[in-house]
Amino acid sequence: MRQSIIEKSKKYLWLPFTQMKDYDENPLIIKSGNGIKLKDINGKEYYDGFSSVWLNVHGHRKKELDEAIKKQLEKIAHSTLLGMTNVPATELAEMLINITPDKLTRVFYSDSGAEAMEIALKMAFQYWKNRGKPEKQKFISMKNGYHGDTIGAVSVGSIELFHHVYGPLMFESFKAPIPYIYRSESGDPEQCRDECLEALEQLLTEHHGEIAALTIESMVQGASGMIVMPDGFLSGVRQLCTKYDVLMIVDEVATGFGRTGKMFACEHENVQPDLMAAGKGITGGYLPIAVTFATEAIYEAFYDDYEKGKTFYHGHSYTGNQLGCAVAIENLRLFEAERIVEQVAEKSKTAELLLHDLKSLPHVGDVRQLGLMAGIELVQTKETKQPYPPEQRVGYQVSLKMRELGMLTRPLGDVVAFLPPLASTTEELKAMVSIMKEAIREVTSREF
Repeated sequence: MRQSIIEKSKKYLWLPFTQMKDYDENPLIIKSGNGIKLKDINGKEYYDGFSSVWLNVHGHRKKELDEAIKKQLEKIAHSTLLGMTNVPATELAEMLINITPDKLTRVFYSDSGAEAMEIALKMAFQYWKNRGKPEKQKFISMKNGYHGDTIGAVSVGSIELFHHVYGPLMFESFKAPIPYIYRSESGDPEQCRDECLEALEQLLTEHHGEIAALTIESMVQGASGMIVMPDGFLSGVRQLCTKYDVLMIVDEVATGFGRTGKMFACEHENVQPDLMAAGKGITGGYLPIAVTFATEAIYEAFYDDYEKGKTFYHGHSYTGNQLGCAVAIENLRLFEAERIVEQVAEKSKTAELLLHDLKSLPHVGDVRQLGLMAGIELVQTKETKQPYPPEQRVGYQVSLKMRELGMLTRPLGDVVAFLPPLASTTEELKAMVSIMKEAIREVTSREF
């Protein structure tokens, strides 16, 4: 049975973000999960060290979430949101608006973070058209940014490894620098911040008349290597967008729902976005629901008689799915009952102390962290910050060693990503960091 399902996985599946030759050499099939651990078909257990791609909150098989789905199944599994609504989608929308930044008043549902960003881009584009300013149709995005893999989201992304193949399909966007303190010449957070804001203002000065919106991940650039922004950068971007009449689209898909120690990461600097995308943790990691939030001013630009042609023509088959919304409602109730956000803020201090210990390893160049979102950058030479040659795939080798030791994650190049479920205990955090340390030590001591 076990060998049979492995062979079937190799024969029929094509996995996302995976070179299938790698998978064929190191197959893994998960059979079950409980708490913050996963179990494969051979019975081996693993810590879920990346929250099943950054989205698990309470652990697997959380009783209250399981029950919420079962109760909803007794009523209905799905009906469309095109031209109508349903009870859970409506109740969830109210709950969401009550916890988002004050200026966000409208909820548009979708199925994934990339779709939520795609929707935000289309809303921003049509907003100016509806307001009689069709010349404002371009976007500013941040270097090293990542917003998903649909064509619009890719077009405002800037990770060469992911996106270079699709260049001919993409629309052009302006790229603004973002502080990467570890790799900057000065290494000074304030200087790095100010230089990037000056460059952004120069870009806005020259092109604001044709720019619809700016897209930015909130406080942490995730897929580019957990690059944490210095204090004042996100709020500085907000000020410039306001000054030059450009919409600010904040991507909270990875950082939202408690991951950074605030419900949404933009709260660290009291930033009020015009549009905000969120997903991942919204259902506690159970079902695919995502959201695009908009201000009332943006919503009103689409509100008119039908013949005026201002309708937002966008939707998905499973938009506002009842099962997903029902589990999201219970997830938010658990956030309040179990004080998840406050707990993450406390646990992040413990995680910071544990992760600091990794800096003593000879090939750990930098450790970046905000809340329970961290990246450990591995380098060939610590003194010069010289990276490993890409073909050595050191981060990947570390992740395989971690798997052997009982913990799963996915590296971001040679950055080891650590995003444990928010419910992880202090002892579980210690155990996971210990596995990371052993794996990094062993792999980086090899001769490549």
